[in-house]
Amino acid sequence: MLKGIAASSGVAIGKALVIVDKEVEIERRTIENVEAETTKLQNAVATAKEQLEKIKDIAREKIGEDKAQVFEAHLMMLEDPEFIGAVEAQIAAESICAEYALKQTADMFISMFESMDNEYMRERAADIRDVSKRIINILMGIETASIAEIDRECIIVINDLTPSDTAQMDKEKVLGFATDIGGRTSHSAIMARSLEIPAVVGLSNVTSTVKTGDMLVLDGDEGVVIVNPDEETLEKYKEKQKKLIEYKKELSKLVNAESITVDGRKVELAANIGTPSNVEGALKNGAEGVGLFRTEFLYMDKDSLPTEEEQFEAYKAVLEGMGGRPVVIRTLDIGGDKKLPYLKIDEEMNPFLGYRAIRLCLDRKDIFKTQLRALFRASVYGNLKIMFPMISGIEELRQAKAVVEEVKNELKAEGIAYSNKVEIGIMIEIPSAAVISDMLAKEVDFFSIGTNDLIQYTVAVDRMNEKISYLYDPFHPAVLRLIKMVIDNAHKEGKWAGMCGEMAGDERIIPVLLGFGLDEFSMSASSILKARKLITSLSYEEAKKLADEVVMCATSEEIKSKIQNFVNR
Repeated sequence: MLKGIAASSGVAIGKALVIVDKEVEIERRTIENVEAETTKLQNAVATAKEQLEKIKDIAREKIGEDKAQVFEAHLMMLEDPEFIGAVEAQIAAESICAEYALKQTADMFISMFESMDNEYMRERAADIRDVSKRIINILMGIETASIAEIDRECIIVINDLTPSDTAQMDKEKVLGFATDIGGRTSHSAIMARSLEIPAVVGLSNVTSTVKTGDMLVLDGDEGVVIVNPDEETLEKYKEKQKKLIEYKKELSKLVNAESITVDGRKVELAANIGTPSNVEGALKNGAEGVGLFRTEFLYMDKDSLPTEEEQFEAYKAVLEGMGGRPVVIRTLDIGGDKKLPYLKIDEEMNPFLGYRAIRLCLDRKDIFKTQLRALFRASVYGNLKIMFPMISGIEELRQAKAVVEEVKNELKAEGIAYSNKVEIGIMIEIPSAAVISDMLAKEVDFFSIGTNDLIQYTVAVDRMNEKISYLYDPFHPAVLRLIKMVIDNAHKEGKWAGMCGEMAGDERIIPVLLGFGLDEFSMSASSILKARKLITSLSYEEAKKLADEVVMCATSEEIKSKIQNFVNR
């Protein structure tokens, strides 16, 4: 048994296909014509761009716009003067061939990223490796076998899967994959989860242990790969696989069901989406609405700000696609870890605490008003609710609402129709907003709790820093008390409270959130049916008792114990 990292849920049983990525020998060759060699590099980069555009289109269709953004990052890398410019400079300075200069530059960047403490940044080295390998193959005229061309059922065993490989997988043929390196936050792992392909990564020596044709059992939940299992083990995992298939069939029966507890408490289960193309997946998974439309993806897949018309069409498509179901659209949340190449934002020591989200929008009213105009124009096509991110106090909220009124007055003066029933809400993701939520509740129609940021700001932990990631704890008593406070304060003013962070889809904590009185749970579409199955098996009154006990606990371990006892009752 080989132990690795559980990257994508499910059990795969099948024959191994070991793909050995042979290292191409790249010789240092002196060239005479620097200009011709630079042109050769530029032509190879142009070809790579064409290939990546096609792969991005495939990925967008298969796994959605937000996951396909990795290829936009790859395309931007091809235009990065620090990367391609460095290769051109080396060709000129040393009169060497383009492929050698590219390898030297790529190795330098890869080494730099892999030496970083941050797991997320280390795994970005895979992006550079993917892009540089593509260009080198083009330069050297090497035809590479495509994973998209696999013609038989198999479990892929490989040192590492690039995002390009994963995006082109045929899930009818690729039963699962196992890699030597990688982690849960690598792009290939994220894509595997979107495609629902079982995966185990970070196995260290799987390519040297497994041979093509070996029978494998791959458990993407436990993070293990069993090579040539005996009959008893094989039967055990076939049974587990069968139960998982039956479980999925049972879940599919809940697609059109309401989310109601056994004692009659109704909640709403909504989907987090990034583009209009995600609407179909949300509805297929039984979404009762959209609890978070991350509009920044409309801005990230471009080389300039999206126009009012472009945004209007996107918002209209989502509202119409959801057929009158509630759609919460978050205004632009750029900054922190999300940057736009065409929007100059000065480097900051603490970007997550800096010039981002509503702060940027209130400073750049031109950008903000364009978005709000598009939103209100689209409001006549569905049930729109607008949400402001990163609100820290009353002043920001009132300023944002003033811009809303300004936009509505302009549209009215221009004779442009909009709905007067648009609810205005805010994300509660900053502790200061949670603490004064009693006052904020008087000035909004709803709250949506953004737990990803609320947790890291409450416990002062960078969730990307693996050295302290153990402190990033959704079960922390302070986090849960803040959440309860926000929900209670919303209800005192007759307003509804939702949640659109990762916690909303966490089955371990859903009973507590239900007990707190959370009205709307918004999560990734693939989590909705599992959450509905859980909620429809629970008693709201019993969940309230659990919630009352939890808020009296002093440690997260006590809280976990209380929840476990509740589940096992």
